Amino acid sequence: MKTKVFVDGQEGTTGLRINEYLAKRSDIEMLRIDADRRKDIETRRALLNEADVAFLCLPDAAAKESVVLAGKNTCVIDASTAHRCHPDWAYGLPELAPEYRQKVHTSKRIANPGCHATAFILLAHPLVKHGIVAPDTALSSYSITGFSGGGKKMIAEYEAGTNAKLGSPRPYALGLTHKHLPEMQKHTGLTTAPIFVPVVSDFYKGLAMSVFLHPSQCKRSVTPSDIQEMYAEYYGDERFVKVMPLGDASLDAGQFDVQACNDTNRVELFVFGNADRMVLMAREDNLGKGASGAAIQCMNAHLGLDEGLGLE
Repeated sequence: MKTKVFVDGQEGTTGLRINEYLAKRSDIEMLRIDADRRKDIETRRALLNEADVAFLCLPDAAAKESVVLAGKNTCVIDASTAHRCHPDWAYGLPELAPEYRQKVHTSKRIANPGCHATAFILLAHPLVKHGIVAPDTALSSYSITGFSGGGKKMIAEYEAGTNAKLGSPRPYALGLTHKHLPEMQKHTGLTTAPIFVPVVSDFYKGLAMSVFLHPSQCKRSVTPSDIQEMYAEYYGDERFVKVMPLGDASLDAGQFDVQACNDTNRVELFVFGNADRMVLMAREDNLGKGASGAAIQCMNAHLGLDEGLGLE
């Protein structure tokens, strides 16, 4: 029997990518909404309740409305920021800990992580859990990402090519209140929000997060090798988190390729530096493990299927 799936917000970047993933699968029946009925509440209610799994690819307010419309038997996977810190919702990053994976499997309400948050949390969560940094540590970080993360309007602006100013990297959210900060804090165990500056650049997709670590921030003496080995042990059994070797072997002429994980559901973790200072880095496809790929992985985990089904 096929799993019925409805994408509420099917025309957005994340929704379109989810449809692309699922179109190749014979075990899925996609439920569609006519373009002129997309905002009709009763039509959406009917489809949300007919579906076994509903993906919400909507702004926060609309996502909250859809949750009210959906019955308790529908598994809702919300790609907005609305429920990522809600205690009753599973957080869709099963690699963090066995209890995260179990809750994704058993819950009918799953919050899909943000793209920047996914990379930051995978780097920072083990640091706190293993007592390398204290929960009140103020970590500093930045992330560079392709313009697809900005949604349809930003994509159109970049692809039009009419604004020369868009040809250079552009830091944003300089008020230091980026919308991913609450989940970055909650799901790492940090009691202090990190200092985080994202940068959007003139390429379509790909994301690299950098987190800086100084010996003065560590509760004990650690080397880059110690951190790399800790990551390798922590994520050793995870198929979508790959811990890379120390050194420059994975670099391109000594430089870091932000787009090397594009078109995958993989996150790669790196440790660079020396005993005096380190930079911890994670790269991913912001539309893959950073959005649509993660949502499909969560659906697979919830249904008790191979988590990589349709993603590899």
